[in-house]
Amino acid sequence: MHSISSFVHQTPMIESSTFNALTGAHLHFKMENLQRTGSFKLRGALNKIMHLTKEQAEIGIIAASAGNHAQGVALSADRRGIKAKIYMPEATPKAKVRATEAYGAKVILSGESYQESYEAAECEREKSGATFVHAFDDYQVMAGQGTIAIEMIRQCPDLDTVLVPIGGGGLAAGVATYLKSVRPDIRVIGVQSERAPSMYNRFYHRDSPGSGRVHGIAEGILVKKPGTKTFPIIKRCVDKMVTVSDDEIARAIILMLERNKLFVEGAGAAPFAAALSGRCDLQNHHVGIIISGGNADIEELPVLKKMSDSYKAPVQVEGSI
Repeated sequence: MHSISSFVHQTPMIESSTFNALTGAHLHFKMENLQRTGSFKLRGALNKIMHLTKEQAEIGIIAASAGNHAQGVALSADRRGIKAKIYMPEATPKAKVRATEAYGAKVILSGESYQESYEAAECEREKSGATFVHAFDDYQVMAGQGTIAIEMIRQCPDLDTVLVPIGGGGLAAGVATYLKSVRPDIRVIGVQSERAPSMYNRFYHRDSPGSGRVHGIAEGILVKKPGTKTFPIIKRCVDKMVTVSDDEIARAIILMLERNKLFVEGAGAAPFAAALSGRCDLQNHHVGIIISGGNADIEELPVLKKMSDSYKAPVQVEGSI
């Protein structure tokens, strides 16, 4: 953590009596939406870029991102004076594109999902020889993301469960690796969007529906293929995985806004949605909820409110939470 600790924020952990009452658990929210660039992604990107050689830095870097990784790469590259070119899906929220460009990176919109952007970036890397800074499938990136777990244990030593969002798996792999190394008894539960359950399906040896169109309100975790490096770590260190619907995520976003006055993005709200769903057996547990990012598109708020209002929470029987 030493190499990045002077540049990243130690984000706060907060607790809400209202949310505790809703779930029957002690929920401790790790607010990475308050991180620089508005997301945890800065940690991994910075750790990777800080370790580049002088020769690699001179050639420049390339990345692919659904949005938050792009901002982390752009800011980290700017800090080292490195040229950065970043490929992003065409449907990336405008706020994320503008923020990435504001940090000095060149943005190229390509494809309908992260996978297509990644493939375009790989083609460019082969031509240019630039270093590819992967959004999740890189051990230095995973190690950077894992610094969140270091802070969480220090801030809340009573934690016995941690809920973490999963797209490609970099955050979960980094967090779970550290937690299991220092506290093997802590339960780590991964949360995916049911719109893109690739890691969930592989974790439980289920057939994937294929690589069709992926869309939803949690664009930060809508990844078609799990990481080849992240999956073995997740299989070894994550205890359970669950999926959540867009309606459940929308409800979590609106609750965070109404009760905590914080507007978080879909991927960041997914673990809270899982806690509210009753699928994780959290009653009376001290639960770390990683709110991974806050780069939400304000233009989507009316749609989110409508989805939240229409959501019918399942009836909970006593003890089912």
